[in-house]
Amino acid sequence: MLNLTTPALLFPAISLLLLAYTNRYLALAGIIRGLYDDYQQHPSDKLVQQIGNLRRRIALIKGMQSLGVGSLFLCVVAMFMIYTGWPQSAQYIFGVSLLLLIVSLGMSLLELRMSTDALNILLSDLVAAERERQR
Repeated sequence: MLNLTTPALLFPAISLLLLAYTNRYLALAGIIRGLYDDYQQHPSDKLVQQIGNLRRRIALIKGMQSLGVGSLFLCVVAMFMIYTGWPQSAQYIFGVSLLLLIVSLGMSLLELRMSTDALNILLSDLVAAERERQR
């Protein structure tokens, strides 16, 4: 049986998760602005590719945030339903809230993987440039 405190337990976790998502978004926005300025001064296909990758990551973060907010919203709805005497409906709503949170976390892993792949490409360029410089 679901009680009022069960959905309430997710509040701090979801709030911290949303804060982390927002920090990722702000960091990417800063990087995009920097790359845009670089592109204005020195147009390059590589910069266009990086901006494309960042655009996909921003879209993922937007989805992650939306699902996280949806999860928090449904937690509140579930608590309200418990409070007003609809425990069975509250269980279903809370279950959907958990599913939204799971999908949000999965998208977070995908975005993290994209970030790591982009960094590995930059690192391989640095290694190749260093090898070329040593010749």
